[in-house]
Amino acid sequence: MKGSEFSGSTPLSLVNGRLAALSWGRHDAPVWVALHGWLDNAASFSRLAPLLVKRLNIRIVALDFRGHGHSAHTPFGSDYALWDYLHDVLDAMEALEIEQATLLAHSMGAAVSCLLAAALPERVARLVLLDGLGALNTPAEETASQLRKGLTAHRRVASRTPRYADIEQAVAARVAGGVTPLDAITARPLVERNTQATADGKVAMRTDSRLLKPSLVRLTPQQVLAILAEIQAPVLLIEGERGILGERQWAVAARQAVPRLTRHVLAGGHHLHLEPQAVAQVAEVICRSPSGEEWSGEK
Repeated sequence: MKGSEFSGSTPLSLVNGRLAALSWGRHDAPVWVALHGWLDNAASFSRLAPLLVKRLNIRIVALDFRGHGHSAHTPFGSDYALWDYLHDVLDAMEALEIEQATLLAHSMGAAVSCLLAAALPERVARLVLLDGLGALNTPAEETASQLRKGLTAHRRVASRTPRYADIEQAVAARVAGGVTPLDAITARPLVERNTQATADGKVAMRTDSRLLKPSLVRLTPQQVLAILAEIQAPVLLIEGERGILGERQWAVAARQAVPRLTRHVLAGGHHLHLEPQAVAQVAEVICRSPSGEEWSGEK
């Protein structure tokens, strides 16, 4: 794979090849670790990272979480619980020799970032969250029902990896089947990194199909709010006007729980950091909030 695959990025292999990543910026610059959303991959930051690297003089290392992109799938019988991804972040930080990191995170990656910042505050300097805060949760009284759904789904034979005639069909499938609205231009980098050619000339998805199965257990709303209240790092939250947060009751409560949160709402959807028409404004907010020097970690 060539380093020019995604806007001047360099491919990385970390943790004995278990985790893959893309890197932008000078090797000796202050490092931000970027964490993508569910079913996405490191290419989620392919349009935003070059802008931040240039403006802030930093290095951005975007991970493929386990089971996503070019990273390894978990062994048979294992799960993809939200807290399992914390080990991916910590393992990558150790491999990169980072004691404390700024985390740039979208959606599920934002949820992972919040958990890590609350549990190990000494490892997180600041959070830059993109249309994501807290974590998907289930009321305590629905715990047994959630466990039933998860067990039933996990006991079924895994579905066959989707295959398409070409990359265009794969992009169209992502647009049509996305949980949140997404157009073809926005989706294309994600699909390109998440596909591979098959022996018969078709295109197959790299994503582990087990990611589509329901979680066995989720945190309760009260647990998530308690986690958010423990975050010591400053939090910059950038939401899309058509994103998943807005003024929904849960989102309001989640924002109020974070001790040091600055919020910006911009034109765009859930993937506003990847939307060509929105990404420059996202970069501008990050670079100016609160100041380029503070966010880059430079003194």
